[in-house]
Formats: sequence, structure tokens, C-alpha cells
Amino acid sequence: MQSIDDLFQRLEQLNEIGAALSQVKNLDLLLEKILLAAQTITRADGGTLYLLEDGSRLKFAIMRNESLGIAMGGTTGNPIPFYPVQLYGKDGAPNNQMVAARAALTATTVNIADAYSEEGFDFSGTRNFDKKTGYRSRSFLTVPMSNHEGQLIGVLQLINCRSVSSKEIVAFSYADQRLAESLASQAAIALTNRQLISQLEALFESFIELINSAIDEKSPYTGGHCQRVPELTMMLAEAVNGVTKGPLAGFVMDEVDRYALKIAGLLHDCGKVTTPVHVVDKATKLETIFDRVHLVDTRFEVIKRDAEIEALRKQLGLARHADLDQVSRKEASYEIDRQLRERIRQIDEDREFIRRSNMGGEFMAADLQERIRRIGSYYRWIDVSGSTADFLTEDEVENLTIQRGTLTVKEREIINHHIVATIKMLEALPWPRHLRDVPEYAGGHHERMDGKGYPRGLTRDQMSIQARVMGIADIFEALTAKDRPYKRGKTLSESLRILGNFKQGGHIDPDLFDIFIRQKVYLRYAEQFLDPEQIDNVDEGGIPGYVP
Repeated sequence: MQSIDDLFQRLEQLNEIGAALSQVKNLDLLLEKILLAAQTITRADGGTLYLLEDGSRLKFAIMRNESLGIAMGGTTGNPIPFYPVQLYGKDGAPNNQMVAARAALTATTVNIADAYSEEGFDFSGTRNFDKKTGYRSRSFLTVPMSNHEGQLIGVLQLINCRSVSSKEIVAFSYADQRLAESLASQAAIALTNRQLISQLEALFESFIELINSAIDEKSPYTGGHCQRVPELTMMLAEAVNGVTKGPLAGFVMDEVDRYALKIAGLLHDCGKVTTPVHVVDKATKLETIFDRVHLVDTRFEVIKRDAEIEALRKQLGLARHADLDQVSRKEASYEIDRQLRERIRQIDEDREFIRRSNMGGEFMAADLQERIRRIGSYYRWIDVSGSTADFLTEDEVENLTIQRGTLTVKEREIINHHIVATIKMLEALPWPRHLRDVPEYAGGHHERMDGKGYPRGLTRDQMSIQARVMGIADIFEALTAKDRPYKRGKTLSESLRILGNFKQGGHIDPDLFDIFIRQKVYLRYAEQFLDPEQIDNVDEGGIPGYVP
């Protein structure tokens, strides 16, 4: 009766283990649970779990021995110092001398009562191990693990079954073998599923990298942005996760939450694949496919040429006036030269002003914008059609009078449309349950706390903490980025001052901003991604809006 009760108890354990295995997400942890579960239901003192590698050898994945206190592989961080078990010799012959190899090659369980008396196997390695440790390896139960398609994925090997009553080492019984085989079958399914999920996740992340690489190829100026924003997002999210006081103390992330936020960070700008390159890379105000300032330069040269021709004509006409005395003719000639020099000087000054104005800045004053308009209509020239035209076209005037940066209102709308495209792309995907919030996280990084952001005009209460975290990460990365064509990378103190003004203006989450400063997330990011000259001394007390 006791043996029957024991068997029922172990069957219940087997059922519980099978259900538990399906819940484990971490591969190393899953391998450990498989081996430990096998030891439990068979009362084995030790065991090894091998995984098939390259179809030709068995790699040690997990190794345990209770008597010797050995715990290697898996989550322990202790490497297993043994070479893989080769399934075939150098001559290509199957390696039937090794127990694990025999089980793998024949797809059958090998049950050995005593390794020291068993014939047909090479236990020299086992004996050497025993000699070094003082251990006595006796009974072996080696079970192949095959997936649902009958393909070998690994081998489960158990050592030294302990008797229930005497605790002595005994042979593994037939019941032990059947239980181990049943567990191996369930474990193989769980392991295969976990490997397939891991492969799908790796494939999915590779597609994300492919999208980001496409953006990088389109624009080397913003390609790094797709990599840095996720890093900073996770830094800030982890800082918030560690907070135990204040309004964000209830924010907690598990591994599933972290993965979802990581994916959202990687995909937050995927819509940029739809943005025209000439807008993304617009380094100067007149740039389209090329910088049109060179066309304006050519017009200036034409005007200078025309001014010189006009002066020469006047000099020629002066020479034809026979009634002028020599003094008057000389004075008149001098005046023509003076007017030409003044004209050339003015043309050169205006050309240099146009060149400076073509470079985007943080602010262009109204009087400078007005000067652009005056230049555009003051000079006249003969265009390609032979007609007299304004020196600057309406489009050129519009671009050269851009107040901030290098983009017109229409071009800014094109740039801003990338977030609409991002949301559409992400919402069209059939996300699994644990990733269903990715579109919301990624799609909210251009919203503002006061509802004045885009594209949906969401307020703080309508946004997840993750989306608000990404908003700060996106802004701070842009401020400090040194690879943009239209600006230099700002220093830490400059960037934090601007970010503080954003907090006061209702642009970013105030509580997240304070954690960003208080936990020195900005400094950890800077040390990893910024140039040394950008990392200046920061007076946190002087940052606008910061509450220590």
C-alpha cells in the first residue's frame, strides 16, 4: 500500500510539474525546473540535462548533485567545465559507448543498475569523477527528449536513485523510468514551445532592427535616435520602478512589462520610413534634394556681372562725350567706379546675409526676416524664360524666413505625420495580449500633459506612465543628440534647463521629470552616450521647475 500511495503521490507531482512548466518564460529557469522535477519524482541524487547542439553533440546545460552540493549551469551563473558529448566519432561511427549518446542515437531510454558492473559502455569519465570527488556513481537513468515532431532536442540523465525506506542507492525502477519518460515528454513540449517563442521574439526584434536600419539608411542624422531613445526610456522606467514614495510609488514593472516597453521604444519612430528623405535630412533652409543657396549665389553673380556691364557702358558713353573737359570726365569716371564698388559691396553683404540666414537657428528676429523680403524684391534679374523676375521666389522667401530650425510649416507637418504613420502601422498589427499596449506607449511620445501635443491632443490623465516616460526620453535625446544636421548637441546643463522649462510649460510629466533629475538618470545616460565636452557641471538646484 505504501508503494502504491507513493506512486500516486509522484503521479500527482508529475501533473503539477507539467502544468508548472508551461508557465515558465525564462529558458534557463525552465531547464532547471525540468531537471529538479525529474530528481524529485525519481528520488535521484543528481542529474544532468543535455541539449542537442548542431545535431552532432550534446551540450551540458544543467548539472545538479545534492550530496556533493553541485549546482552548475542555468541561472546559477556557474559554467559547466565539461566538453560536449559527441554523438559520432571522427570516423563518422555512432558513439554508442557513452550512455547519453546511446540514448540520443537510439531514441530509447537506458536504465543501468550499476555503472561499475555494466558492460558495453565507457564509464571511464564517471570513474575519474568519482575518484576526484569521493562520490560513487551507481544507478543511471538516461532518457531522450524529443519534440512533437519526433526530433531529438536533448537528453535527461539521472544518477543514484535513493530508496524511500533506507535511503540507500538502488536501481531506478520501471515506475521511475515511466515517470521520467512521461516528464521528459512534457518537458520536451514545454522546452520546444519556449524555444519557438524565443525564436519568434528574436525574429520579431530582427524585423524591428530591419526597420530601424532602413530609417538609418534613409537618414544617418536620426538613425541613432531609434537606438538611444529605448535605452533612455528603460533607464527612466527602471528609476520609476524603484521609487517607494510619492505619486509614482505604485508603478511596478515585471519582465513582461519591461519587454513591452522595450519593443515600444524600438518602434516609437517606425513611421519615419514614410517620411521623405529631403525633409528628414533638411540641414539648411533652402535644401531640398540639394541646397538651393547655390542657385541664389549664381543669381548674385549674375547681378554683379550686370552691374559691371552697366558701369562699363557708362564709361564707354563717357568717353564718347567730346564736349567734356578732362577734369569733368575724370570726376564722372571716378563716380561711376565708386557707384560700382558700392553696388558690389552691397551685393556681397546681402549674399553673405542670405548664406547665414540659410543656416537654421533657434530664433530669427522679425527685422532679419524683413531684410530677406526686401532683398527678394529689391534685386531684379532675367530668369530662364527671359522675363524680369523677383530675385527670390515666394518659396525661397518662405524658407529663408523660417523663424526656428530649417523646416517650413508644411514640412513640419510632414515630419509630425510620422507619429500618425507609426500609430497606424502599430495598430494594424495583431499584437499578443502581453504586447497589446505597445501602440499606446509608442504613439504617445509627442503628446503633452496639457493636451496641446499631437496627434491626438491627449492630456496627462489620458496617457500611460510608459508613454509619458517615452516623451521625456525622446525630447532629452533630441536635445543632446550630436548627429543632427541643423544643430550641435547641447550640454547637460543646457538640456536640463530646456527640459525644466518644458515641465513648467505643461509639456512633460512633472513627477517623471523630478525622478529623472533626482535619480540622476540624465547623468547615467550622458556617461554612456554623450561626448565628454557635453557633460558639464549641473546645478540641480538651478534647474527650472525641479522639486528635490
